[in-house]
Amino acid sequence: MIVRPATVDDAAVLARVHVRTWQVAYRGQVPQEHLDRLDPVRREQGWRQWIRDGRPPAGILVLDHDDDGVIGFNCFAPSRDPDADPRTVGEVQAIYVLPSHWGQSGGKLLMEAGMRKLREAAFQEATLWVLETNERARHFYESAGWRPDGSAKTDDSRGFPLREVRYRVTL
Repeated sequence: MIVRPATVDDAAVLARVHVRTWQVAYRGQVPQEHLDRLDPVRREQGWRQWIRDGRPPAGILVLDHDDDGVIGFNCFAPSRDPDADPRTVGEVQAIYVLPSHWGQSGGKLLMEAGMRKLREAAFQEATLWVLETNERARHFYESAGWRPDGSAKTDDSRGFPLREVRYRVTL
């Protein structure tokens, strides 16, 4: 497995990875009707735009598997939180690996590569938001040294509430 920067040519597969991972990881945590409506074809254009617009220190890394192609990604940028200085606090905005590859160190490789990029960009800390009910992801973050920092929010942007907690790590 190798980690590399995403290219526009990766957009379609990133959309598929994103949708499939949501459908499995968030089953029972997000309304099933929403998960069933997720469509990689509709998400592909968004991925093309995100990749084109990504300028350092923001970035998208992909995880390439020898046999299966792109199986995961990590998106990072300066923090979007109003209580953080975007010059010193970076944010992992998304990190996903296909469920068929969970537990095979791909997430760890992606996280390490993203943290390296954030350190290279001179960020002192990093944050990420995770569903409060997503025990699997929370365990993954905690095993990598991340800790909840006491901040929480509810995201209603999809038409239903998603309670998220913020994690933080010193870089």
